[in-house]
Amino acid sequence: MTSFQHPFQSLKLVKRQSQGLPNVLVTSAGPYIYSYAAESGQRLAVWPEHIETSGGAASAPASTSDDQAPPEKKIKLSSPENESEDNPSTTTDGPTNKSPAWTNIPKVLATSDGKHVVALTAEDKCIRVFSLSDDGKFKELSSRNMAKKPCALDLTHDDQTILCADKFGDVYSLPLIPGEYIKPKIQAKKAKPVATTLTVHSKRNLRSLEQQHLHAERAEKAEEVQEEEKAALNFEYQLILGHVSMLTDVIAVSLPGAPGSRPRNYILTADRDEHIRVSRGIPQAHVIERHCLGHTSLISKICIPSWAPSVLISGGGDGQLLVWNWSEGQLHQSVPLSDSFQDSIVSGIWDVSLTSMLVPLGLLASPQLLCYTLESDNTLKSQGVIQLSGNVLDVASIDSHGSVLVSVDAVREPGSTDMWKSSAVSPQILTECLQASNSDGSLKWTVNEESRTACINARGTSDLPATLDAKQKKAIDDTLYNLGNLRKRTFDD
Repeated sequence: MTSFQHPFQSLKLVKRQSQGLPNVLVTSAGPYIYSYAAESGQRLAVWPEHIETSGGAASAPASTSDDQAPPEKKIKLSSPENESEDNPSTTTDGPTNKSPAWTNIPKVLATSDGKHVVALTAEDKCIRVFSLSDDGKFKELSSRNMAKKPCALDLTHDDQTILCADKFGDVYSLPLIPGEYIKPKIQAKKAKPVATTLTVHSKRNLRSLEQQHLHAERAEKAEEVQEEEKAALNFEYQLILGHVSMLTDVIAVSLPGAPGSRPRNYILTADRDEHIRVSRGIPQAHVIERHCLGHTSLISKICIPSWAPSVLISGGGDGQLLVWNWSEGQLHQSVPLSDSFQDSIVSGIWDVSLTSMLVPLGLLASPQLLCYTLESDNTLKSQGVIQLSGNVLDVASIDSHGSVLVSVDAVREPGSTDMWKSSAVSPQILTECLQASNSDGSLKWTVNEESRTACINARGTSDLPATLDAKQKKAIDDTLYNLGNLRKRTFDD
């Protein structure tokens, strides 16, 4: 019986035409990263090079006796000093003999010059930077394990700094290529109160002394936690800003300045508590310029179109899209979704620059792709709904002829987050190509069966074991469909 294969979780077109090289499509599926020729769909490389087949340990999280524990809590991470010995995926010179210590790679980025690729591996909380060779092969340059689980990544405008947002509301900056690390000196611990109960006699002073000792103990514990984190993060990093809520997305953007002045850099962050914050860029990220407030439920995705850097499109779990003039903090337009999508959560907002400025919208566990165009007055205009064969996971524009590649879920039934198909077909439809045509002033889409997607689908990805139990399937489901857990519960729920 044909085994299921990991769907593509992330798609990224790496543009290298400025270097005289063909474009490369970089994707992630399960615990592996793949590169394909953008024109033909031919696979160029895979990282790590060893791929487990059906029944392999790399294909699914291990089952444990504690049914309530999340899978990421069960993985023992090695220290940075011993990582090269314990984790075979830190080297890419030859095939590895052990399976990776992670089960999915939720995010893949690429620099604008096409020379470097940044990937986030989930369970080990690791940010990895690769160089992309002329023939599309990966060479790992660095791997940095964060202290807390990252949930979003982005690159600054100059491609020199990685922005990492975690689920505790903090945003860190890391250099793209780490230099020589100098361990910071540990500050001397603050002295405790010298007074004792033998030298203080009045009730008021005794209470004051008790509070002083309690405050000193708390400060000492906090310093110990910070020192442990600094020891674990054995690389250069900086905490630049933070929210009091779980972050969901981060974007770095640059606006042109006045004539003769430098561009103005900003960092936009969205969180679970319906906030969008506009902060200044590094090194003044602690300065909050303004907030964009208008959502009534969690904000899951924010997008700034590449052709309109002053426009922000945000979506979440309240059944509407909001269009902002974010530099002024003004709400420009509210676009309600249709009644059938009111209870859905926005899982992706992408900008696709074709003959029209297209903004596709993906919903959690939906096989339908909602299409909008950004008009000249910076308003969204609906262009209908495209029906795909499976749940939409990611979207990427792959050429200048109006072709858009869509990653779809071939494992689960369309519209479901946990109902697996009864059997797999070969080859599985992992990607579909959409072709745009502009006729009579309206944008029309067709799903094309082309050689490029046929080549990608025929080659496939790594197999999912045929002997997965219910708990293992749920762990894999949560890697793709975890936005529903962020929705706040009411008393009735």
